[in-house]
Amino acid sequence: MRANGKIAVVGAGLSGAVIGRELAQAGHQVEIFDTRDHIAGNCHTERDQETGVMVHVYGPHIFHTDDTEVWNYVNSFQTFMPYKNRVKTTSNGQVYSLPVNLHTINQFFGKNFRPDEARAFIEEQADKSISEPRTFEEQALRFVGEELYEAFFKGYTQKQWGCSPTELPASILKRLPVRFNYDDNYFFHKYQGMPENGYTRMVERILDHPNIAVKLGTHFDSAQGKDFKHVFYSGPLDGYFNYEFGRLGYRTLDFERFTYEGDYQGCAVMNYGDVSVPHTRITEHKHFSPWEEHAGSVCYRETARVCGPEDIAYYPIRLVKEKEQLADYVARAEQETSVTFVGRLGTYRYLDMDVTIREALDTARLYLSRLTESAPMPAFLHSPV
Repeated sequence: MRANGKIAVVGAGLSGAVIGRELAQAGHQVEIFDTRDHIAGNCHTERDQETGVMVHVYGPHIFHTDDTEVWNYVNSFQTFMPYKNRVKTTSNGQVYSLPVNLHTINQFFGKNFRPDEARAFIEEQADKSISEPRTFEEQALRFVGEELYEAFFKGYTQKQWGCSPTELPASILKRLPVRFNYDDNYFFHKYQGMPENGYTRMVERILDHPNIAVKLGTHFDSAQGKDFKHVFYSGPLDGYFNYEFGRLGYRTLDFERFTYEGDYQGCAVMNYGDVSVPHTRITEHKHFSPWEEHAGSVCYRETARVCGPEDIAYYPIRLVKEKEQLADYVARAEQETSVTFVGRLGTYRYLDMDVTIREALDTARLYLSRLTESAPMPAFLHSPV
């Protein structure tokens, strides 16, 4: 760490805002840089002028966590209203509830199973010849069988990732995506909600500190690091090193925005499982704020594709090729002495918002403790490999 100077934070999203706030409150002067013309990164929200709907500009962000400290933290900057994510999906001309639950199973198979009966029935559908699933497809076939896999997982996954589920690791399907009751709440977490006035207002309040200067529309070059005591970098890891080992792979999203007078689909998220439908889902944004009433509606038709150099990166791919590149970048990053890489882009990991905030709080606290001990900061709080 350099002895004097301000601290640079690259990125005004959740990682950068939380780290900046923690360090500012500890008395440090912080400069936050972001290439976009707004704060809050991909969870940026804004009011649609035509309808008054609060729009999730880069796609929906639903807050869910079991971390009480993180929940209390976000609520100290914005009141979070109760919200349950109840996803629907259209498959072969029928609408079902997700995740797959007892209602989905009974509707799909034309049955009226009780929980134990449904569990036994699905076990009969499962491909028991697959003892150790290696791919996404094998994982799904082993646990839910061919019919549910074809209807709810295969097409959607192929569209989302741009490749066959046979090419994806089984780890992507981490949990058995089936419930043997009628619970259609998409998440399991203790705390779930939406910020009453949007995420951007929350981030604005986090950044509201006299020791923080925010510079929007401003690119931060790695050569500028010498002017700061320490750099917390939440931009693309490969970008920091000018893509020395090539570009890491991401999926990006295209949004076809349209308005509607009335209620377009009756829910916030409608997935489309059929591979013949090019988009993965339609989101209707007024349903993300059910405490508000709006006559008009703003919808996004969402399609995933390969991320190009000028696109916004959403999901790190992390297949074999990317993991090899990532290892090179991690080794390169660990040679740095005054830079810590944070967040989804900086660590090339898919992070939910609550985990992003947790890691940002932990990173800031570690930095402050290392200052006291005169000990160096690591390049990563959690290794990306």
